[in-house]
Amino acid sequence: MSNIYDVAIVGAGVSGASIARRLSAYELSVVLLEKECDVSFGVSKANSGIVHGGFHHSSSTLKARLEIAGNIMYDRLQRELHFPFKRCGILVAAFSVEEMKTLQNLYLQGVENQSIGIELCNRERILSLEPKLNPDAVGGLHAPSGGIVEPYRFVFSLAESARKNGVTLITGFRLTSFRQEKENYLLLDKEGREIRARWIVNAAGLYADEVSKIFNAEEYRIIPRKGEEFLMDRNASCFTGKVIFPVPSPISKGILVIPTVEGTTMVGPTAADQEDKEDLSTTRENFEKTFYSARRLIPAVSERDIITSFSGLRPALPGNDFYIDLSKRVPRFVQVAGIQSPGLTAAPALGEYVKELLKKGGLRLVEKPDFDPFLERVPRIRELSVYEADALIEKNPAYGEIVCRCESISEAEIVAAIRHGHTTLDGIKFYTRAQMGRCQGGFCTYRILKILQRETGKPIEEITKRGKGSEIILSSLGDLTVRSREAGQ
Repeated sequence: MSNIYDVAIVGAGVSGASIARRLSAYELSVVLLEKECDVSFGVSKANSGIVHGGFHHSSSTLKARLEIAGNIMYDRLQRELHFPFKRCGILVAAFSVEEMKTLQNLYLQGVENQSIGIELCNRERILSLEPKLNPDAVGGLHAPSGGIVEPYRFVFSLAESARKNGVTLITGFRLTSFRQEKENYLLLDKEGREIRARWIVNAAGLYADEVSKIFNAEEYRIIPRKGEEFLMDRNASCFTGKVIFPVPSPISKGILVIPTVEGTTMVGPTAADQEDKEDLSTTRENFEKTFYSARRLIPAVSERDIITSFSGLRPALPGNDFYIDLSKRVPRFVQVAGIQSPGLTAAPALGEYVKELLKKGGLRLVEKPDFDPFLERVPRIRELSVYEADALIEKNPAYGEIVCRCESISEAEIVAAIRHGHTTLDGIKFYTRAQMGRCQGGFCTYRILKILQRETGKPIEEITKRGKGSEIILSSLGDLTVRSREAGQ
C-alpha cells in the first residue's frame, strides 16, 4: 500500500469511528485501522448502550463536557444514520436519607452541567415515573435527556458513513511497529502490511497504552475494568420505561436495570479492575451479586428470564477522566485514551474535539462540498405494518423469508448485512439482531451459514464467528450451497 494518508486512526470502536466520520467531511485522506475483523468488536461491542444524562461527573472533567455536548448531538445523528435510539430518560433511585443527600449533590452537579430538564423527585413522583420501581424508594433523580442506543449499530453506522465519504477501512491490522520517514509515519502490522500517514490518532481502547509505547509517546497504563451483564428475554416482566440507576459508588455507577432500545432488558454491569486485557469470563459470584442489586431496584427482576450473559472491559485510567490531547513527546500524534463511561455518549462530541486538536496542531482542514451525512435506511421487516411488509415483499420476496424467528429477521436483512461488509456470524448478529433472541442462534445459525456461503462464495470451513480462530465448522459437512431464489433480486 503506497498511499500516504493525511490521518491514520488506530482503533475502530465508537471513538475511532466517530473521529473518522467527522474527518470525512473534510478534504483529507483518512484510514481507519482495526485489529479485529470488524468495527466495534473491541470495547464497544459490550457497551451497555446508555446515553447518559450529564449529572454523574463534575464540569471540571473533560468527560462531563463531552458527555453533555455528545448527548445533544444524538437526535441529528439518528436522523442521518438510522441507528436505534430512544430518549427514554434516566432515574436514580434512593433508599435512605443518606442516599438522598448524595442525589442532591448529583442534582446540583447536573444543574451546573446544564443537564436538560433534570429533576429531584420525592417518593410519589419517582414511583409515578416508574411504577415497577421498588416501593421502598424514598426519592430519586430524573434526567429526561438520558436514553438508550444500540451501540454496535451506532458504530457500524458511523463507520459506514465515513466510508461513504472517502475514509478507507482496514480490518485485521494489528499494529506492531513503526518507522519515521521524513514527515510521514510508516505503520507495520504483524502480517507485514504497511500504511503511511502524516498524522496518527491513537484511539486503540484497551491497547492505547501499548500503541503509545510503540510510538515512544507518553507512558500511561490502561486498567481493564471488567463488567459482567445479563440479558433478559423481551417478554420479561422487569422491562422498565426508563434506565434505572442506584446511587453511585466512588468507582462505579452501580448495577443498573436497562431497557434496551430493541425491547429486551439488561442488568449490570459489575466493575472490577484486572490485569488481563483478554479475560472476558463470567462468575457465579457476580451473577448473584448482580441480581441481588438489580432486585433492590426492580423487584420483578428474575433469573428465570435470562437468555445470555457476557462481560466487557472498560479502558480505565488513573484519575478517572478521558485523556485526549496532542502528544507532548511525538509530533503529529493525538492521544484518545481512557474512554470508558460515558464514552458512548461523548463520542459524537469527541470526534469534534479531536478534529479541533488536529487543526490546532497544524492539519489543514477544508470542508468537502459534496459531503453527504445521510445513509440509506435498511428496511426492518419487524418494524413495518402488515401493508408495508406486503408491499416490500412484493418487491423483494426475501423479506418474506424469516430466518431468525425470535427477533423476526428476514433473509433480505441478512443479505444486506453481508453486502455492507459484515461477513462473520457476530457481524451479522450486531447488524441485524439475528441470533440475539431467546434461542441465541439455536434455530437460525445454520440458515445464516448457508446464506453467508452463498453470498461470499467462501467454503463453509472459512466462515467464522468473529474472525480467524473462531471457525464454526472445522471440516466440510458436505454441500451447503443454497439453491433457492437469490435474495435481493
